[in-house]
Parts: sequence; structure tokens; C-alpha cells
Amino acid sequence: MPVDIHSPRDELNSAQHEARPTQAEAEAAIRTLIQWAGDDPAREGLHDTPARVARAYQDFFRGYAEDPEAILTRTFEEIEGYDEMVILRDIRLESHCEHHMVPIIGVAHVAYLPNLRVVGISKLARVVDAYAKRLQIQEKLTAQIANTINEVLQPRGVAVVIEAGHECMSTRGVHKTGVSMVTSRMLGAFRDDPSTRREFLSMIQGRRCTGVET
Repeated sequence: MPVDIHSPRDELNSAQHEARPTQAEAEAAIRTLIQWAGDDPAREGLHDTPARVARAYQDFFRGYAEDPEAILTRTFEEIEGYDEMVILRDIRLESHCEHHMVPIIGVAHVAYLPNLRVVGISKLARVVDAYAKRLQIQEKLTAQIANTINEVLQPRGVAVVIEAGHECMSTRGVHKTGVSMVTSRMLGAFRDDPSTRREFLSMIQGRRCTGVET
């Protein structure tokens, strides 16, 4: 008799799906926020805003509907013995701060050292998007991208560096513009071998990654 096995992640996703509000409930919540801000959601310019915002949120947070591990499952083994670094630089990153729900805009640099197989480069960018299109903090986002690539591809090493500006800092609070936050996650050879780490950082240098320890 077949056994139905559910992972904790499956149960969490199922619970989130069951608890998800309807489109009408989301629009009603947005109307409430407009009123709370001091405006009239019934006036002409704002009449369709709740529906537009709800649709925008579907795009902003579409990462919840994506499985980053599944994105990386198709790999290629005919690589003629290639075992040097694979780097994808300047991946545009758009996320939202989980504390204030305002944008985080920046770039990600992702590298790995293949171990007998490689993955299509677009898949690396899709993994970045799958995690970025959620409510996030940059530190967690950096770790999630690196850990997933490491777990699925099982390469000899993974490196992820993210540089981003946070509007929770530039448009509210301390109001400091032009400030970038830099985070990194080094696994395998990138953590254990200083020369490998230096090679990676030198290849993304000039991308304003001067805040990463070498």
C-alpha cells in the first residue's frame, strides 16, 4: 500500500495556502490603509487603486509560489571536464524589507565550482528571484540562495555576494541615501581556500564589493 509522505515544508505551504485571504479581502484591507493614511478610497483617483495594489503584490511576492530547489534540478553532465569557477554577476535584485514592506533594490553575484555537472545560468538568476520576491532581510536572502545552490548542485563551493540599497533606511527613519549594504555567504572551497575566495572577489571587484572581507 503506498505511503503518503509529506515534508514539513509541504505542510507549511498547505497551511499558508488555506489561510490565504481572497482578492476581495486583500482589496478591502488596502482600502482600510488608504483611509488610515487620511484619504478617501472612493474618490476617482483611488477608486481602482486597491485592485491595482493587490495585482502588484502578486508580482512583488510571486516567489512564494516558486520552489527554488526544483528550479535547479535539471543539470548538464557533458562539460568536457570543466571544473573552473562559474560566475553570474550583476543579477538585478528586487525585494521587500520584511520589517517595513518597502523595496530593497540591488544586485547579486553568484558563483560555484562545478562537481561533474553544471546548471543553466538562467536558473541561478531564477533562484535569486524566487527568494528575493518574498518578504526578506538581506542576510537571510544571501544565505538562502547560497544554501540552496549548495544542497541541490553539491558543488565544490558556492559564493554569493549581494549589494543593495534599502528604502527603509533612505525614505524613512534616518533618511540616509546612497548607502549600500553588502552581505556574503561563502561555502566549501570559497570559505576554506583563501586563494579561491580572492579570485572570486577580484572577478567581481569594481562592482563596489569593497565591504567584503578578503
